[in-house]
Amino acid sequence: MRGILAMLLALGLVACGAPPEPPPPAPSPSAPATTTTAPPTTSAPPSWTVGATPLPRRSDGFGEIRPTPEVLRNRSLPTTDFLPPPADGRYVSAVGAVPADVLARSTWQSACPVAASDLRYLTMSFWGFDGTAHTGEMLVNASVAAEVTHVFGQLFAERFPIEEMRITSPAELDAPPTGDGNNTSAFVCRPVRGQTTWSAHAYGLAIDLNPFDNPYTKGDLVLPELSSAYLDRSWVRPGMVLAGDATVRAFAAVGWDWGGAWQEPKDRMHFTATGG
Repeated sequence: MRGILAMLLALGLVACGAPPEPPPPAPSPSAPATTTTAPPTTSAPPSWTVGATPLPRRSDGFGEIRPTPEVLRNRSLPTTDFLPPPADGRYVSAVGAVPADVLARSTWQSACPVAASDLRYLTMSFWGFDGTAHTGEMLVNASVAAEVTHVFGQLFAERFPIEEMRITSPAELDAPPTGDGNNTSAFVCRPVRGQTTWSAHAYGLAIDLNPFDNPYTKGDLVLPELSSAYLDRSWVRPGMVLAGDATVRAFAAVGWDWGGAWQEPKDRMHFTATGG
């Protein structure tokens, strides 16, 4: 990816074995739910290449915070399919042990705080901003796999749009900041910045949902660095997570906390099973 994951690694946004199952088959008061649903496809998709333009670095190592490009102010980039989409347009999910090839392209290594057998490989249907159903993938802790697939089933029923859902690769952690990433992901083996403790992501117990639409802020820092237009939460756009909305309620129902309710930092993309 794309600069956002490198930034999240450096920052450490949050403090943060059952026997393996067979791997899944190859993938053959609240805001109205309708305010953040996927729009129908009515025109040509906007033109923007994610990750193409590195930003100059600030003294803290993050990219310069710059105004949101016009094409991203109401972001609706099309989803690239890496897995076959659901054949009938309905929600489909699968849970299994992590296949060797998937583990090899993830950030997992022997020094991580979870064994590979502690993780599960999920495939789940989601709606893109293009109004089309797609199939995403995610690594999560085995203890939360069932509840995660349940939550994303609810988001699918609400037609909540997600731009991208794929596993983070090691190369992405060292990528230069571009400030435009928007991948929804869970497991990333990384410590909290300036600490020796692991983040909740390193246990597969946290999910970042549409990071660009739901920025992290602390002081003058905004991550992703080009997402400042989404600090205006009164301008409700598809893919945003808002206090009390269907997304927050779905995660709360399975005991997960939302970082958007925190005072400082405010981590609007972040849902966690550990509270941190």
